[in-house]
Amino acid sequence: MRIGVPKEIKTHEYRVGLTPSSVRELTLRGHAVVIQQDAGTAIDFTDEAYRAAGAEILPDAEAVFAAAEMVVKVKEPQPVECALLRSGQVLFTYLHLAPDPQQAALLQRSGGVAIAYETVTDAAGGLPLLAPMSEVAGRMSIQAGAHCLEKEQGGRGVLLGGVPGVPAAKVVILGGGVVGTNAARMAMGLEAHVTVIDRSLSRLKELDLQFGSKLSTVFATVDAIEQHVLDADLVVGAVLVPGAAAPRLVTAEMVARMRPGTVVVDVAIDQGGCFETSRPTTHAEPTYTVDDVVHYCVANMPGAVARTSAVALNNATLPFVLALADSGWRRALSDDPHLRAGLNVWDGRITHEAVARALGVEHVAAEDAVGA
Repeated sequence: MRIGVPKEIKTHEYRVGLTPSSVRELTLRGHAVVIQQDAGTAIDFTDEAYRAAGAEILPDAEAVFAAAEMVVKVKEPQPVECALLRSGQVLFTYLHLAPDPQQAALLQRSGGVAIAYETVTDAAGGLPLLAPMSEVAGRMSIQAGAHCLEKEQGGRGVLLGGVPGVPAAKVVILGGGVVGTNAARMAMGLEAHVTVIDRSLSRLKELDLQFGSKLSTVFATVDAIEQHVLDADLVVGAVLVPGAAAPRLVTAEMVARMRPGTVVVDVAIDQGGCFETSRPTTHAEPTYTVDDVVHYCVANMPGAVARTSAVALNNATLPFVLALADSGWRRALSDDPHLRAGLNVWDGRITHEAVARALGVEHVAAEDAVGA
């Protein structure tokens, strides 16, 4: 198979779909890889490194899309990239279609086969291609939140861990999954007072066993969320419903009642956000304020640590890229129901039920698409 990797064009996005190491794995299996010039240069994956791994360097995205049978990216395709897709071409990347009807419509119009990292599953019911970036984003949420709490950034002027004689900051994390767990680990490492709120009792028990008395766990109710959010210095939104839009757990009315300088970091922004006042931001302009509450809603948080993120992502995606390249998308999806769960768009139709529900459209089962 001929596989193409364009340079990411989202603001301050430096990750790359395939690292030189991944390219070498593919070329050793007889596949051809084309990489856009300077696709990885910003994170020291040079064109020379890609050539040494067996890739061909092409001058622009148009050439990469035209040459490739499968395009491997990191972030969702921008409109100009969607226009380069053709019927039957495979796109393997993060899509996050639920809150993005424009992208969904453009992908449908292309006639391509769009497989989303974030809905690929595993035998344990997890999301293995979302997990690495969730780990990064969870850890970064505390790093970003601590910075935003500084007075110069609009925050309350609070140090997360406090100092002797001064109380530590109160960090509330909505969701105890991969993002929430990693956020809690970092916040506790900085000696903040940390509370995780989740609706799964079994998950709360796991967190209690993992972290012990250093972590407070609370069952999610409207009352509990309101009580703890209003008393927090930093609130991290870490909820996820696979394929669907994130639930709005914190209303605009609640935000208006928070103390001035409180910080919210909405890691769920890729799926629409879990704060009613959230809207996507970029690394160039990461924050804004609503009712004197600082909002950090960067939609590609792991892009700030792009080299670490690119390698971590490739560690997870490479086996699936190899399967798609070795067997073709139909056979690979037929053989692996977990990879098949990643199919979101095929032949102009939505193939993931949760995505279709969020978009308010009909869907065709992925099994029917694979067997067509």
